[in-house]
Amino acid sequence: MNIKALYHTFGCKLNFAETASVARLFEERGVKAADKCEVPDFIVINSCSVTAEADRKCRSFIRSLNRRYPNAPIMVTGCYAQLKAEEVASLPGVAVVAGTNDKLKLVEYLDDCLAGHASVAEIIPAKELTEFMPSCSRGDRTRFFLKVQDGCDYWCTYCTIPKARGRSRSGTIDQIMALARDAAGRGAKEIVLTGVNIGDFGHGRSDNFLDLCRELDTVEGIERYRISSIEPNLLTDGLIDFVAASRRFMPHFHIPLQSGNDEVLALMRRRYDTALYAGKLRRVLDAIPDAFIGADLIVGARGESAERFEASKAFIAGLPLSHIHVFPYSERPDTRALALEGAVTQEEKHRRADVMISLGAEKHKEFAGRFIGCVRPVLLERSRPGRPMGGFTDNYLRVEVDAGPELDNMVRDVRLTGLMDDGETMTGVLVR
Repeated sequence: MNIKALYHTFGCKLNFAETASVARLFEERGVKAADKCEVPDFIVINSCSVTAEADRKCRSFIRSLNRRYPNAPIMVTGCYAQLKAEEVASLPGVAVVAGTNDKLKLVEYLDDCLAGHASVAEIIPAKELTEFMPSCSRGDRTRFFLKVQDGCDYWCTYCTIPKARGRSRSGTIDQIMALARDAAGRGAKEIVLTGVNIGDFGHGRSDNFLDLCRELDTVEGIERYRISSIEPNLLTDGLIDFVAASRRFMPHFHIPLQSGNDEVLALMRRRYDTALYAGKLRRVLDAIPDAFIGADLIVGARGESAERFEASKAFIAGLPLSHIHVFPYSERPDTRALALEGAVTQEEKHRRADVMISLGAEKHKEFAGRFIGCVRPVLLERSRPGRPMGGFTDNYLRVEVDAGPELDNMVRDVRLTGLMDDGETMTGVLVR
């Protein structure tokens, strides 16, 4: 079989993990990934629908791919396909639409797709999604992404993810351990643990996320684990202390905030308040002073008045965050937020986003500056064309260093020497 496929992923780390698993399943059928200079025989798109902008980007990308490769049928899966299957099916070039339940079964549609037979897989309603489909695959560079959990039971007022991915469910510890050992056998040095609500691992069972982490910490060959994101109400003292004591779990947390105002958090139906959030950050830094802490933030949500936004800004300004990922609020169909009053104009949403992005940049620069002159372990990865070898420190600082390609996927001590003009990347020199 001399068939080549082009893969493209929108959205979260969980999507990237699943796309890589889809590609691996096709590879087992003899399908190769198309190089950039090659014309693919078919295309697979794993979509996102977290915002209206995500939907728009996916539609635009599909149209551009169809213009560029008019003879390559397109398979679309992911959250956008789950929520708006008919809309996706109407786009030019789309031959297969598969929802969440069929994401890892796309290979079953290959023959029909190549024969030009368009099909929309039965879209199983999210409330009926009960199967957990494990996934662990290598990303574009050195990291592996290990899916340990899927779905969410939280139903925040602004969010469509429960409708797209269903109820919270997770793999067994034995399942996840087998995947981690397999990744180690394939050369993995770093694994990112992914899921929709990862701290809910083991929901409905006697085990939990901390139990899983303790077991993963014993896998030989894996030098680093990162927790992709964890809700503040599920970040327990036990987990914080475990990461502090672990050699393999990195001093790196991503803790969604969404708003720094309690009234807005209540409207969002988040399961914590600002006092709990601030307390979690203090607890992390008491145990791990050098930890990188990132946060997600939504600005311009319904009910976020000018006064509430300013209160949120003041609260966040006082937090010891290392990074802020900012989203302008996006109206999503069939969400409870649409019934709330206090809509914010698009212009004001983007103004607020700019304010918070600037605040986040200042915080990242301040955090990175603390480590100039320090030595940190860096997992080196092959350089992009025209760039030095790069990688991330244990506490998630991006570093560029003069090193040869033989050090790809190797952990080496690097002395951090400065911060580049982009405000994000550090310079460094090898110590050993």
